[in-house]
Amino acid sequence: YATLRAFPSDGAKHCYALPVATRARYLLRATFLYAGFDGDDAFPEFDLYLGATRWSPVVVYDGARLVTREAVVLAQSSTVSVCLSNATTGRPFISTLELRPLNGSLYRTDAEARAFLALAARINFGAPSPDPVRYPDDPYDRIWESDMVRRANYLVDAAPGTVNVSTDKPVFVATSERPPEKVMQTAVVGTLGELTYRLNLNGFPGDGWAFSYFAEIEESVVPETRKFKLFIPGLPDVSKATVDVGENAPGKLRLYQPGYYNVSLPFVLSFAFRKTNDSSRGPILNAFEIYKYVEIEPGSPDALAMASLASRYTSLGDWANEGGDPCWPSPWSWVRCSSEPQLRVVSINLSGKNLTGGVPPELVALSFLAEIRLDDNMLTGPIPDLAASSNLSIIHFENNQLTGSVPSYLSSLPKLTELYLQNNKLSGYIPKALKSRGIIFKSVFFPSYTILISILFQQRLFK
Repeated sequence: YATLRAFPSDGAKHCYALPVATRARYLLRATFLYAGFDGDDAFPEFDLYLGATRWSPVVVYDGARLVTREAVVLAQSSTVSVCLSNATTGRPFISTLELRPLNGSLYRTDAEARAFLALAARINFGAPSPDPVRYPDDPYDRIWESDMVRRANYLVDAAPGTVNVSTDKPVFVATSERPPEKVMQTAVVGTLGELTYRLNLNGFPGDGWAFSYFAEIEESVVPETRKFKLFIPGLPDVSKATVDVGENAPGKLRLYQPGYYNVSLPFVLSFAFRKTNDSSRGPILNAFEIYKYVEIEPGSPDALAMASLASRYTSLGDWANEGGDPCWPSPWSWVRCSSEPQLRVVSINLSGKNLTGGVPPELVALSFLAEIRLDDNMLTGPIPDLAASSNLSIIHFENNQLTGSVPSYLSSLPKLTELYLQNNKLSGYIPKALKSRGIIFKSVFFPSYTILISILFQQRLFK
């Protein structure tokens, strides 16, 4: 964490586009270590976005403490965009951005096409040190935070009689979410019959994914039982199942993973595991994970077409690599969007960007366009059919190398007020329908054919 990248507080979004395999599941992690890089008295506060979806706020309270945001994401396309935006204080910045492929069965949910999982807590109980467990102990590089790490309102109110236990024997973990063996070799036990904790869950209240990980790792000389129930104040529906580690696992040194794929949890979570009357041992807890479901915002319906358009020019400058949704939470620098009733691209301004090749065919798919400015480039080929963009009022194609004739559909665009086509290689006659609308033309006529030099079509007289 010796370096970071900071961005201006300019109201724009700043994105990274990560290549992924479509329909594959990934662990995505962003970290932020401020360390007073800008010498400002105000700690930074800004938003983190996944595409058009607000993933989480990033609020720095302590410049020396690492802020981490982690999510499990099912890739919907060939890229995943992570964006920083909406700085309220300080400058947006990022220290690391990590992408880890997951086993195809891990964290599969019925809602993953419409929501991703944002991590609220992943804790290794009974840890021997404050150090986290991650790769290579966890092949997926999940970070299992030690329960020895203490901070305000996090893992407080531990019950008296809570002790650490551990084993150096192998624990079978090759099932369910596959927590690392090193995590499952430690645990806490409620020797007085109860385990209790309280912690704040980042991003909650809301609907979440919550699972506990148990393994019987204590040795016993005579047969003993370990049965206990989960209790959460105010949530009676999740406070009734009995955990019998020896029976459910089944057997010692094997993973048992009970939990809920969809459960409503509060911001302040208090919970207890309490032994049943027929249990000879107190409850055990090796680890748990809690994620919040974050509903995926669809963003602009024009996003795919715009991403395709921008991909044609990625070598021409940063403007073609801005990433994220073209409209949300802020539009690309060369784009304007409407917000009602949907986020739609209404204006594209690529004047003087050294564009080559034909006029981008993606323009045809942008049916809400009102303004196109592609002048002062090196575009070739014909003017495409933009008849579906009935809102077009301004078209600037001048100072290119376009060929072919002036399309007749231009006369049917009801809102057209500016049409600039001069200094191209267009040929043929000006459509009569355009003339009938009282358009002022400038052209040069030759005996055998007409070469169109310019058309200036505006609602004012040119002299």
